[in-house]
Amino acid sequence: MAHPTTPDPVPENPGDVGADAGVQTAHPDPTAGEFTAVQASDEFQELRRTHRSFVFPMAIAFLVWYFAYVLLADYAHDFMSIRVVGNINLGLILGLLQFVSTFGITAAYVHFSNKKLDPKATALRERLEATVDEGDLK
Repeated sequence: MAHPTTPDPVPENPGDVGADAGVQTAHPDPTAGEFTAVQASDEFQELRRTHRSFVFPMAIAFLVWYFAYVLLADYAHDFMSIRVVGNINLGLILGLLQFVSTFGITAAYVHFSNKKLDPKATALRERLEATVDEGDLK
């Protein structure tokens, strides 16, 4: 039976019957040596560099922003108590912006991943699957 969220495969030939009708066979599992060879490849190293070029600067920026907020909340009471509108003060607004920035970073990462990481990762996966099917790593 297919995964609950995955539709059952439709047979290529409606006359086919049986448990495996229209289901493609799975790729054999890659060996540790094949994974190691892909990991050592220039394409994989480029994928890692691309991933790190987004994740590390973004993580540093967010941590600076987060700790700035915590330090302001702890040591700059007068600044954080500045009223902006009614009973809403600067501390409350900056605190809510922590949530907004988290969602913004998530959206930016999803966009970055879809545009930059996923195509490279797909190409690597397809190359690995092709080499496993052929029985040798290129």
